[in-house]
Amino acid sequence: MGNIKNKLIDWKNRLKDRHMLSIIVVLVALLVILGIYTYKKQIDFRRASENSYNMAFFEVVDYVQDVENYLAKSLISNSAEQGAETLTNIWREANLAGAYLAMLPIESHELEKTAKFLNQVSDYSYSLSRKTIRGEKLSDEDMKNLEDLHRYSTDLKNTLNQLSSDMNEDRISWGELTKKGSAMGETQASNISKDSFSNLEDNFHEYSGLIYDGAFSEHMTSSQKKGLTGENIDEEKAKEIAYNFIGKDKIEKIESNGKNENGDIECFDFNAKLKNEDRNVVISISQKGGHVVYMNTDRDISAEVISQEDADKIGKEFLDKKGFKNMKETYYLKQNGIVTINYAYSQNDVTIYPDLIKLKVALDNGEILGIETTGYLNSHEERKIEKVKISKEEALDSLNKKLDITSEGLAIIPTEWKTEVFCWEFKGKIDNMDFLVYVNAKTGKEEDILLIVNTPNGTLTQ
Repeated sequence: MGNIKNKLIDWKNRLKDRHMLSIIVVLVALLVILGIYTYKKQIDFRRASENSYNMAFFEVVDYVQDVENYLAKSLISNSAEQGAETLTNIWREANLAGAYLAMLPIESHELEKTAKFLNQVSDYSYSLSRKTIRGEKLSDEDMKNLEDLHRYSTDLKNTLNQLSSDMNEDRISWGELTKKGSAMGETQASNISKDSFSNLEDNFHEYSGLIYDGAFSEHMTSSQKKGLTGENIDEEKAKEIAYNFIGKDKIEKIESNGKNENGDIECFDFNAKLKNEDRNVVISISQKGGHVVYMNTDRDISAEVISQEDADKIGKEFLDKKGFKNMKETYYLKQNGIVTINYAYSQNDVTIYPDLIKLKVALDNGEILGIETTGYLNSHEERKIEKVKISKEEALDSLNKKLDITSEGLAIIPTEWKTEVFCWEFKGKIDNMDFLVYVNAKTGKEEDILLIVNTPNGTLTQ
């Protein structure tokens, strides 16, 4: 006891020394500065996250508004051409609404019905667009389904508009939605902001879904994710991968938006600010294996000076450099000076359509503006390609004799039953219409026929 007392007296005497006192003052000042810096960084991080979530939410609002508008048009359209275009627009806008919905910091089960609705709107409209392109008239059941979808989309739009007002008046906080830890924090988040989003699900309390299996309905989300290889990584490793993929020399700063567990693939999301440019890049890295799942940025395109052939080549070289080998360009869509190209994997001269990657290329300077690898990550593996049992000549004999064949090859295509089929792929023309015909290379059965739609903006299949 006496020893401790002596040490305290000795320490007190040392404090009287001005030099020792100065050191302590400096240390205290450093701690205060460090605390202020840490607090400022937390504020900056929170602001970046809020901005990212706001962007995703208002994208959902805009795309759902478009879905409702196009569904309304589909009910009154009496032209096959206009109907096909409208249904294709519904498919695209619903797809994008679902993608941005998955970026919100809300547990997936809390928005399960909303996500299911958008997914089925997308799949069903795609199926009907193919039907109208083939010249088939929509049935009474089809029209009733569209009426039901429009009614639910109107309710969803109105609820989102109310949420948008709440957001603008600061009655909803993304920070509350992302609170984890204490029971008090969880209760607060649930009682304030989370309940607001539960209204979205209330729109679908009677919605049981369409009795419908689209051509690729849930094919992507229910697969075994064969291409999602590797061990789990942490956020820092994911951040390093994001840096390298975009290019460290291009990035001014990069902020984490946290882990996204709502989508089909669990990802770490980041928002990168580019140097000397007033734009950001959104990028998602999978927790398993550290794969790039999604990257996107946009900018105005001044002029289109790059041809489609050159854009295909630029995209293929980019994919090869990033480790996606043996990719083959298939179809494309061009909008506002940007071309979105679908690339499929090729193995031993067989086109593997399930292993799909979508790439956005700017047509003024060839910049890669976006990539989406979901199909590839869900399906990619080295296939054991079976021997062809039906020769090319036998397959050709089974085709319509009016079809003028312009090219042929082997391909693996996905089916609506979540399986894959090994086929002969024939491209041909009848009366200035282009078709793709798929004949089973084992049985000779005609598996599918696709109409190729050549438009000023791209080549699509229906």
